[in-house]
Amino acid sequence: MMKKVLRSGFTTGTCAAAATLGAAQLMRDGVSPTEVLVAMPAGDRVRFVLHSCQFDEDAALATVIKDAGDDPDVTHGVEIGTRLSRIPGEILEFVAGVGVGTITKPGLALPVGEPAINPVPRQMITTALREVFPVGGFRVEIFIPEGEVRALQTMNARLGIKGGLSILGTTGIVRPISHQAWTDTLEVALDVGLASATTELVLSTGRSSETAARIYLPQLPDEAFVMMGDHIGYCLDACARKQVPRLVLAGQFAKLIKIACGHPQTHVRNSSLDLDQVRHWSTEIDLDPADRSQLELAHTARDIFVSFGAESALIDRVAAEALRHCRKILPDTALQLLLVDYQGTVVRKFA
Repeated sequence: MMKKVLRSGFTTGTCAAAATLGAAQLMRDGVSPTEVLVAMPAGDRVRFVLHSCQFDEDAALATVIKDAGDDPDVTHGVEIGTRLSRIPGEILEFVAGVGVGTITKPGLALPVGEPAINPVPRQMITTALREVFPVGGFRVEIFIPEGEVRALQTMNARLGIKGGLSILGTTGIVRPISHQAWTDTLEVALDVGLASATTELVLSTGRSSETAARIYLPQLPDEAFVMMGDHIGYCLDACARKQVPRLVLAGQFAKLIKIACGHPQTHVRNSSLDLDQVRHWSTEIDLDPADRSQLELAHTARDIFVSFGAESALIDRVAAEALRHCRKILPDTALQLLLVDYQGTVVRKFA
């Protein structure tokens, strides 16, 4: 059977630019356009059908419906609009309308107090508007009626974006089922953490590990905790680039094995090979023959952890290998590992 080709979609930034172009044409011509051609960062143009157009007092409004393609995007299907009005001078004033967030923490691409409309979308919106009105000052209010509700499904509040969604995008295109949205969020989360006056960040492999780490390290601010998921390799490289001084990694034993084996992704794959490596380490530390026999019967990392317990020399060896791998990437960073059990409690610390 042929594999389905996944369909790309468009970012919130591209949609905002399309709505702005529609509102500008309505203001200029007095006639509601049905579609617009939006200039993309790569130089091509994309056709957008407008969902609605209308005059509102002294402003022109236009909206589009976001199509994220086959990407599981929280903003897929939302209405994104622009309310455009004239102001004195030549500047473009960007405003967060209903459902668009405002920056409340340092470390993001924009200053605190600014609408969460990122630089590339701002440039796309400016290009669209200046195609219609080369001169003149305008108030550009971007709104997403469902934005505040949809934002509850994102990390915006933790990152310091309050009141709604962000207007994002670097290429204008959403690639389906890609890791870019996640890794882009990780970059922002790391920047916000470093800008929050903390010198220590905590990377966790999942919600249970993060919850356990928060209880274990109550003195750290919320911004210090970054849920990296399976993206250990990317996160470590990013921390090296950003010169993070102190780093804590929190995870359950199965993820610790993945890190120790040097996997850039800790998703469940190659598990049998990982267990073979654990068995190899068991011979290197001269594990008791009875324990090695028990290890041979283990089918999963969880089986090993339950059988041997958190204080086992085998657990120590896996943790040491994980730290060794991380230190190759982050030689100048003070590193710690927190081992979280399957009840969601930190049971060991390694440094």
